[in-house]
Amino acid sequence: MQKIAKNVYAETDFRGCNPGFVVTSDGVVMIDTPQMPTDAVKWRDIIAKHGPVRYLINTEPHGDHFSGNFFFKGTVVAHEGTRQAILASSAVQTKERLKQTSPPDFALMKRFKFRPPTITLTGEMTLYVGDHTFKLISIPGHTPYQIAVFIPEEKVVFTSDNVFCRVQPWLQQAVPFEWLESLKRLETLNAKVLVPGHGDICDPTYLPEMHRIIKAWIDTVADAIKKGWSVEEAQEKVELPVKYPMLPGSEAMEQMIKRMNVARLYEVLRK
Repeated sequence: MQKIAKNVYAETDFRGCNPGFVVTSDGVVMIDTPQMPTDAVKWRDIIAKHGPVRYLINTEPHGDHFSGNFFFKGTVVAHEGTRQAILASSAVQTKERLKQTSPPDFALMKRFKFRPPTITLTGEMTLYVGDHTFKLISIPGHTPYQIAVFIPEEKVVFTSDNVFCRVQPWLQQAVPFEWLESLKRLETLNAKVLVPGHGDICDPTYLPEMHRIIKAWIDTVADAIKKGWSVEEAQEKVELPVKYPMLPGSEAMEQMIKRMNVARLYEVLRK
């Protein structure tokens, strides 16, 4: 866990997303939660030393951001699309997967269920908690339902998975052209520190590089379509357009991720 500003902490070494929290004068606001139950319980004990959790903000509709909600108190806030995704998710499947892959985590899931948000947004929202301001901004990209969380007093923004810092991005639900515009929106914020959805803590100078990465993926698949390749041919023939490594622990999934990204961009570009 890193202290990245006076009152802001983030973790980049967990399996799954980079969760964080802000200590205010009226309790703690969490941004996303650890995916693995053992990590969530450890974090719960650490956060308890800073005060009660008032709000828990989920930045997107993928399980590595919201599965840990179960282990924390506080009002859950997210995009309306994220609420619908959580309601449609199967806690039974999640438990069964961990039963097979991680018995220590499964042992903590006896009464496990998903906690959907009870407050949602589709555009923008501002939360005032103690002496801190939390600006929640809809920034579609990695999915249509991404939100950024900007804390102006700390000059920190949690970007969700619209930023993968120096690791390969996943585009399985991407709206790529909106993604490019959302990256430009992030550049307009008066932030000094970026907490990406995955990868190392960075700053706004990385945003043009993230823009280049998404544009490279769009251009690569557009070229395959121009050549008349089928989606299956493109999945086999194209090379990764950027040379960053896979997320730690997903190295064996490189070909699967490439095929998934290509399939999604074919779907979008052919429309």
